[in-house]
Amino acid sequence: MKLKILIAIILFLTLDLNAQWLKVSEDKHHLVYENGEPFIWIGDTAWELFHRCDREEVELYFKDRAEIGFNIVQAVILGELDGIKVPSSYGERPLIDDNPLRPNEKYFEHVDWVIEKAKEYNIYLALLPTWGDKWHKKWGVGPVIFTDTEVSEKYCEWLASRYKNQNNIVWILGGDRNPETQKHEAITRAMAKGLQKGDDKKHLISFHPMGDKSSADWFHNDEWLDFNMTQTGHWRRHNKVYEIIKKNYEIKPIKPIINGEPQYEDIAVRFTLDNERFTDYDIREAAYWSILSGAFGHTYGNNNIWQMWKPGRKAILGARVPWNLAIHQPGSTQMGFVRKLFESRPFLNMIPDQQVLSDYFGQDYENIKAARGKDSSYFIVYLPKGNTVKLQMQKLNADSVSGYWYNPREGVSKKIEAFKNRKTDMSFVPPTSGERTDWILVLDDVNKNYIDPANFTFNN
Repeated sequence: MKLKILIAIILFLTLDLNAQWLKVSEDKHHLVYENGEPFIWIGDTAWELFHRCDREEVELYFKDRAEIGFNIVQAVILGELDGIKVPSSYGERPLIDDNPLRPNEKYFEHVDWVIEKAKEYNIYLALLPTWGDKWHKKWGVGPVIFTDTEVSEKYCEWLASRYKNQNNIVWILGGDRNPETQKHEAITRAMAKGLQKGDDKKHLISFHPMGDKSSADWFHNDEWLDFNMTQTGHWRRHNKVYEIIKKNYEIKPIKPIINGEPQYEDIAVRFTLDNERFTDYDIREAAYWSILSGAFGHTYGNNNIWQMWKPGRKAILGARVPWNLAIHQPGSTQMGFVRKLFESRPFLNMIPDQQVLSDYFGQDYENIKAARGKDSSYFIVYLPKGNTVKLQMQKLNADSVSGYWYNPREGVSKKIEAFKNRKTDMSFVPPTSGERTDWILVLDDVNKNYIDPANFTFNN
């Protein structure tokens, strides 16, 4: 009997492990685990994780991210900040003689360790094989080491083969660069080919472009591109991220869309240090606008964290808070509240629908965004300025309605007691209003017994 129980446990754990591979959902708008459950991408940006952090720092970072609710981290193997020439925390450079076909085993042993440690915390890694300046310098330090398709393909094939059985990896090509020539496109496609050859197409692949662009602009019809990634960038406050998300959401054939680089918390607008800096409000605004417009999640960024800045290092773009303190800045914490909200409702069932709104969509930074369940069993409406909103209640398939005013600043809710749905337009007034006083209105069919999003707990 004990042997049967042990075998059952082993089988269960094996099934659970297999379920962790990610794939595109049947409706092509989402990512899901192998068992069909939604993977809502709540990402952090730690581009220099491999290059600048030792193992103690990596564990501190992953522990904090997991506790908040982040489930994926974007990081670069050949880093932006002179990642070819400047050694890692352990004194190792990634390549011998700057040759992509001569990887330094000692450097990659640390990469191995980081990937395994991420898995312990149920964190996926969106891995860039290289930053973009290694194939298209444009700016930065380079050096350009991917100059032909053969070397590009072989490096990525080696990399993917090394990690072919690691189920917590998503591959991201690009690296803040746009292809500007046919050669650039050919090198990118060669890298993708190498990744697919190396891991038998086990892992998802996307492409990280420059600001205001999307991977769809070059590669949407390529078989290897599993989902689209956009960067809406750091050029303006109240950037209309919903426009590029909506555009990508509607492209045929359908592919999932994610905002992989919106404005970063604590970075100066337009990178000009005399300008104001993006705050937690800007982070929330971009996240809710993106997801309610059709994105399958959102990536957070912080100017101090992406570069893993600490005293003694050159501060890029005005970094000023040591990264191990910046992980506690409010926009970071509030990404956990984003995850709670969307995991508390059937996410695969959610579709953007501005027709839920009756007569006012809001302009610029007052722009209201709405989504509903496909079965119309719930509404989610983001009010960036605590706007009063009028909704077409006939679009909510419920005789009796209840809901919540969800506070995205603090992750708490105020209950809306059940009321009869009269199927007419109805106005809702948030508890407070004003600058940077955003609220989320959640309305539910009472019979569904959906949980208060503030009380939802995830498994990280």
